[in-house]
Amino acid sequence: METGRVRWPAVAGSFYPEDPKDLERSVREQLAAARQPPEGAPPPKALIVPHAGYVYSGPVAATAYAALLPIRDRIERVVLLGPSHHVPLRGLAVPDAEAFATPLGVVELDPDGIARALALREVRRLGSAHQWEHSLEVQLPFLQLVLGTFRLVPLAVGDARDDEVAEVLDALWGGSETLILVSSDLSHYHDYATARRLDNATSRAILALRPAALGPESACGRVAVRGLLVAARRRGLHAELLDLRSSGDTAGPRDRVVGYGAYAFVQ
Repeated sequence: METGRVRWPAVAGSFYPEDPKDLERSVREQLAAARQPPEGAPPPKALIVPHAGYVYSGPVAATAYAALLPIRDRIERVVLLGPSHHVPLRGLAVPDAEAFATPLGVVELDPDGIARALALREVRRLGSAHQWEHSLEVQLPFLQLVLGTFRLVPLAVGDARDDEVAEVLDALWGGSETLILVSSDLSHYHDYATARRLDNATSRAILALRPAALGPESACGRVAVRGLLVAARRRGLHAELLDLRSSGDTAGPRDRVVGYGAYAFVQ
């Protein structure tokens, strides 16, 4: 939750371990088990990463974060976008806080980046959109252990056009010091075969940079994903599939699954 200058964890103990030692062990084990990027692979400028409980989506998320290990020393700022699950809003929202906390410590927000975002008509300050939002929070322990110290620009994404999200990304794009991170799961609560079919179609759209092909069944974070695809196409990036599974592959039953995909966008 958000109190004063710090936004405190809302889902520690449910989506991921609350004890710092247990949390660090969980993340490090998942990173160690993840497929590592091949030597000489181009570094990602942007990632799409799932945001469910670690027991379900953690192995897929770890595959995305493993791709950052070769460039961990050059990333100084993370622009993090995720869907607003609890508070309806028009456009995008930054928090009232000056820092986000997890059991692993405090991540300072980037005031310059937030000011740059707030200068755009589609961005406003709305603490309530961040208070209970898990889609951003669950990414932070992975980022803390992979990157160490970094500044954060967190954006809760509501109802927005593709070009509006792309405009925000353009304003915050930066250089090699900035990572763009979109938090999104894929299909929700279908049987395993249906989820696989839907998620394969979503993957094809992402890899082809076709935002118009992503609809309500594709991904909960589709608004941010679509904006990223627009920005990536403009800047000549291409998408690579790092991992594609569902909760039926990781830790859950197969009659009602959630899909998870990890994607890197490289020059």
